[in-house]
Amino acid sequence: MANAAPEQTNQSAPKVATTIRVYNTLTRKKEPFETVEPGKVGMYLCGPTVYAEAHIGHMVGPVIFDTIKRHLVYSGYEVTWVVNITDVDDKLIAAAQKRGVPMSQLAVEMTMDYLANLQALGVNQINYLPRATDNIDEIIRFISELVDKGYAYVSDGDVFFDVTKDAQYGVLSNRSADSQVGEGGEAATKKRSPMDFALWKAAKPGEPSWSSPWGPGRPGWHIECSAMARRYLGKTFDIHGGGLDLVFPHHENELAQSRCCHGTAMVRYWIHNGLMQRLGATSKLGGRGDREEPASNKISRSAGDGGLAQLIQEQTGDRIRFFLLRTHYRSTILFGDEPLAEAGQALNSLYRLIQRFARLTSQNFYETVTFPRYRYEGDERVKQWKHPLLVTAAAHRQAFLDKMDDDFNTAGAISELFELARAINRFIDAEALEDPQQRDPAAVETLVVAMSVLRELGAILGLFLRPPRQQAASGDAELVDGLMKLLLQLRTEARGRKDFATSDAIRDGLAALGITLQDLKDGTTWERKS
Repeated sequence: MANAAPEQTNQSAPKVATTIRVYNTLTRKKEPFETVEPGKVGMYLCGPTVYAEAHIGHMVGPVIFDTIKRHLVYSGYEVTWVVNITDVDDKLIAAAQKRGVPMSQLAVEMTMDYLANLQALGVNQINYLPRATDNIDEIIRFISELVDKGYAYVSDGDVFFDVTKDAQYGVLSNRSADSQVGEGGEAATKKRSPMDFALWKAAKPGEPSWSSPWGPGRPGWHIECSAMARRYLGKTFDIHGGGLDLVFPHHENELAQSRCCHGTAMVRYWIHNGLMQRLGATSKLGGRGDREEPASNKISRSAGDGGLAQLIQEQTGDRIRFFLLRTHYRSTILFGDEPLAEAGQALNSLYRLIQRFARLTSQNFYETVTFPRYRYEGDERVKQWKHPLLVTAAAHRQAFLDKMDDDFNTAGAISELFELARAINRFIDAEALEDPQQRDPAAVETLVVAMSVLRELGAILGLFLRPPRQQAASGDAELVDGLMKLLLQLRTEARGRKDFATSDAIRDGLAALGITLQDLKDGTTWERKS
């Protein structure tokens, strides 16, 4: 993972936005964003347990927090973002045994799958991707401190956190300690209380293990994140993220461990994203309840919900990213063919504007349209604008930033992108810029500036940073492209000789196949419906 995208690299941005407000799960309200260290942000997101291929639900958090980091960096902050990889766990051990391969081999394979998915969706802002197995020494130190301070106890090779010693337990999830069930089976017989949870698990025959002061074993899930967060971000940091399903018990236990170990708050802002649900289903995508749904609602890796390569090939990573950002991050995302198609069509309308711009200016939007990489630079620039289109663009830019400042409302921000695009399209029509004979160079220059705002705001969302990859067609892409060129040529020739019956037949026949045509002054373009 790159530390920062090229569009946002600057280690000495002199100003930070003071208007950002964040919903904090801990306080259950929006709060002004004030960091532990002025101008710097430490951010931790719980990553995957790499025992199987990722499904689209695993991409929700990374895309959201990648966008959050982009907005914070754009707003002047220096952000360090950590996403952990859980590469030792009961599920991982069981999956490796089922396949007959070492746990480490399976973990590496599934980690590579996860990283490939992140790359396809443009998630490239992560600074550190620590693996639990690379941090065993740090985890053992953390557990030892809890034992020494009386918050944890050793029981026959296991180490448990004593929930009864933490008077604030449950403050994050608003649940009592009695709700913490913990491990059952043999581990339950070793605990002082059913609510206690494992920090260290004694080794079982045939399972991977590491040496420790309490005997060979492996870490519990919750302690891994506390230890890695402290190592990379310190005892107290700014943002801890994850899905709503992690609030209890995972994040509650993380919070308890860290608070008791350090005597101070672990995190300033707990940010939790909503979960993904198949359209018409009643549980989160990939969840236990989902596996009990009828076949029509079932989320399975064979159907593309895990093993994202096929879905990404069909939809493209940009479309999936856009689809995820169209919903406010704290809301449930409804997944299905219809919502994906709708998102794809909406994104295509923005790409059509970019194509229109390139056609009438002969400029490459992705190479020649420059834009401010930091907020204060853009704020200074828009003060000079007098042209009505640019005044309108400045207003949509401010509304976009206001919505992003208001708890990272990407859904509201995207609505401003479309309003901006509509204003630009109206300007192109009003100025007759499609007609080379009437094209005014001054109007073209104004258009370039307006398009720079589209690129500036798109970059905050991780969009329009590179030309889009076309959706995969059924069959050879080059053959499809060649056939379309031939059909469009035949249709153009038919229109030239006023054979409108043939021209209309080609157009209607393509429409029946899901292909729409757009006749322009300098040619015809085509688009395959999602």
